[in-house]
Amino acid sequence: MKITPPKPFTFKRGKRAVLLLHGFTGNSADVRMLGRFLEKEGYTCHAPIYRGHGLEPEELLKYRPDDWWEDVQKAYQELKEMGHDEIAVAGLSLGGVFSLKLGYSVPVKGIVPMCAPMHLKSDDALYKGVLAFARDYKKKEGKSLEQIEKEMDEFDSADLKDLLAHNQKLLDEVRNNIDMIYAPIFVVQARKDEMVNIESANIIYNNVESTEKQIKWYEESHHVITMDKEKDELHKDVLAFLNSLNWKE
Repeated sequence: MKITPPKPFTFKRGKRAVLLLHGFTGNSADVRMLGRFLEKEGYTCHAPIYRGHGLEPEELLKYRPDDWWEDVQKAYQELKEMGHDEIAVAGLSLGGVFSLKLGYSVPVKGIVPMCAPMHLKSDDALYKGVLAFARDYKKKEGKSLEQIEKEMDEFDSADLKDLLAHNQKLLDEVRNNIDMIYAPIFVVQARKDEMVNIESANIIYNNVESTEKQIKWYEESHHVITMDKEKDELHKDVLAFLNSLNWKE
């Protein structure tokens, strides 16, 4: 079965703009429900898809976090070109890491990192996660078990290990720079996160220099918090944070 690739989205509403960033191995569907909710509340929402994402797993191995950071910067610029001078950013997982990097690289109105890792749950958490993603994708394509095993052996390669090493380097870089963040921030963390060491949320909250900062733990949610059982509460909390910012319009 051919899987239809997801697409980036732009929901145009008011002058207030939010850049929504998905996670590693994820795509714009990670943040689509949040985007639709915020659109109804008058926010323009824009979500890119990083190169290699939303496609067969082998495409991921062709790119590195530096490429995805370029995609994030391009999406930020696209909102600028649409006429939005004030841009908030919310990101899930890797998208949360990029939201923090934006926070010390360009002007942002506010930042919402959701389950953003400063440390992973274990040394092999991401490795196991990406293998599970690849296997699941191949099952959805309807491939035979024999074919899946053959492709998985090829996927579990030096390229994959290099990609994961680059991801770790990104986490280290951002963790070492979050004390340069001054924008208002709302740190979101799922208590049952199976991917991220949940102490990451405290590291972010305690080390940013923002004078306006909040942190909230979602007791019943797992890593992909934007699609979990407390998503409605999360939507309302993100909206309340965005509404609290000192927008010009």
